Amino acid sequence: MEQLEYKSRVLAGLTEEKEHGMANVKLVVMYPRPKDIDAFEKIYQNEHVPLAVEKLEGKTKIVATKILASPQGTPPFYRIAEIYFRSMADLEKCAASDDGKEALAHAVMISSGGPPIFLVAEEETSTFAHTAGASV
Repeated sequence: MEQLEYKSRVLAGLTEEKEHGMANVKLVVMYPRPKDIDAFEKIYQNEHVPLAVEKLEGKTKIVATKILASPQGTPPFYRIAEIYFRSMADLEKCAASDDGKEALAHAVMISSGGPPIFLVAEEETSTFAHTAGASV
């Protein structure tokens, strides 16, 4: 009987978590348009990304976005990196560590278009199923 009650509590907890969802905590790094895009890309891909992968402890995912265009003209930002963590505590621990400080300092060093903007954000995601006949 105790095992059944335990399973019921666990299932209730999973249902509650699913209903409320869990927001993803992330560090967002927005790089201004570099003076020399080719030089920036070379350093970003060959040095910075491997450094971030190695040094940013506690990360669960990295999403790197390259900005292609804007209807308002030349975009002010060239790249946006999102580094996901399980919790705010994990993000803060990473940022306070020597390895985290090294990775953040490297981001500043390679940003030739001006200092990058660092943001801490909480992501909420809504996913929609594609409906037959709907235009994409």
